[in-house]
Amino acid sequence: MRNVLLIASLALAAVTGLSGCGSSAQPSDPSAPCKADDFKVSGDFGAAPKVEIPACKPTDQLIIKDLVQGTGAEVKKGTTATVNYQLTTFSDKKVLDSSFERGQPFDVQNVGQAPVIDGWNEGIVGLKEKGRRLLVVPPAKGYGKGGQGIKANETLVFVIDGVKVTPAA
Repeated sequence: MRNVLLIASLALAAVTGLSGCGSSAQPSDPSAPCKADDFKVSGDFGAAPKVEIPACKPTDQLIIKDLVQGTGAEVKKGTTATVNYQLTTFSDKKVLDSSFERGQPFDVQNVGQAPVIDGWNEGIVGLKEKGRRLLVVPPAKGYGKGGQGIKANETLVFVIDGVKVTPAA
């Protein structure tokens, strides 16, 4: 009987994807808080990424994860970061904006005090040229009550490529 239960448990684990140590499978509980590894991003540096939004609950914390370690200069407060980015909205999983698609990188001047959302001023510090970073920005560090085509209390999912870093003058 114990062997039958073991086989049934293994079969259930295989079907539901629960087997394996250290698996970064998406949470099975949509009320579980999201972690960086729950977000799946594919595509090479310099190309528009494909982002899979997980079935989890967005947190009120800024999530930062380097997907590709850069090899060039590092973004620091006060520098200018030239980046490509893609914005996907968490709630409806739609790409809302993409400099990759426009073919025009974006300059963030005076990082840390730039006229961009707080999630960017905090989240791109440390990004290196030729690096790719995931930023999951909670509403308080994004557009909060909405605006700029973003609905109220939306969590924003960015993939950002560091194109060039220019030191502060």
